[in-house]
Amino acid sequence: MTRIDKNQSGGRGGIAVEVRGLVKQFGGPQGTRALDGVDLDVREGTVLGVLGPNGAGKTTLVRILSTLLRPDAGSATVAGYDVLRQPRQLRRTIGLTGQYASVDEKLSGWENLYMIGRLLDLPRQEARRRSDELLERFSLTDAAKKPAMQYSGGMRRRLDLAASMIGRPAVLYLDEPTTGLDPRTRNEVWDEVQRLVGEGATVLLTTQYMEEAEQLADELTVFDRGRVIASGRVDDLKARVGGRTLKIAPTDAAALPHMARALAEAGLDGVAGATAVPEEGVLYVPILSDGQLTAVIGLLGAHGISIAHIGTHLPSLDEVFLAITGQKTADGAAAAAGAGSETEGVAA
Repeated sequence: MTRIDKNQSGGRGGIAVEVRGLVKQFGGPQGTRALDGVDLDVREGTVLGVLGPNGAGKTTLVRILSTLLRPDAGSATVAGYDVLRQPRQLRRTIGLTGQYASVDEKLSGWENLYMIGRLLDLPRQEARRRSDELLERFSLTDAAKKPAMQYSGGMRRRLDLAASMIGRPAVLYLDEPTTGLDPRTRNEVWDEVQRLVGEGATVLLTTQYMEEAEQLADELTVFDRGRVIASGRVDDLKARVGGRTLKIAPTDAAALPHMARALAEAGLDGVAGATAVPEEGVLYVPILSDGQLTAVIGLLGAHGISIAHIGTHLPSLDEVFLAITGQKTADGAAAAAGAGSETEGVAA
């Protein structure tokens, strides 16, 4: 699968989606407030992952930003167009894949894509070329001439995704786009999303797959009960929940007590208490920054302690989601809790 270095993608400097004080209530004054004063920004040329439990307001946000719903209060601008005052201009710059595939079942897969391309004012030759290209990318070439009513659920989903991308939208909304897809097709979707972002598109992605969020998103926004409760880069949110833990194995396990005492006596700023685990021959040291990591290693070196292995452990995104929302993810986050990511190194 193609991978884009998120540090290099970095955005184009502007804001593609700007939301301020967005409110949407269903069922009258005593009803459900799906959005309760939402603020968020999506930088140009990046992917914003929107996470949250079912009913948190993610889909309502997408529907408002794609002009399918009117908010009760607040404002939103997408690609320079006001969602309420300039809906027609806005619709020509966006792509949308909702939670359920929406295709014309009487038309073939190729005809669906060609029709949408023409509606978006693509020249005939470009609409044909783009339709062929996307059918191939989503493994639908063999079924291109079959009516969509003969497609399986997964095939319809792929066709719907292709349709949202045919016009190379400036802003693409993907509302849980890979639910129900097999792993190979999910990778194909991820590849195409990354390709579009590499070409300058901006993506707002709602998902409950933590792997998907970590793979695609430059930044994350976590919703709960219609409000934004956390936002930032993946590593920033991990640090907020539990930070990093430095895992140090000395060459001689007998040095563990000495290592723990040295760190405790030094009182390094931002370094929490170290925990020695003799059974593992390892010292665990919670840290907050690379500077503190360097300080810990330098201090141990100054005490003449020889280090065999160094590793850092971050909480998994599943753990972050559970800690922030107190909810279970759709794909079994509870089972994954504790399975954080770890990077190993060997001391020089």
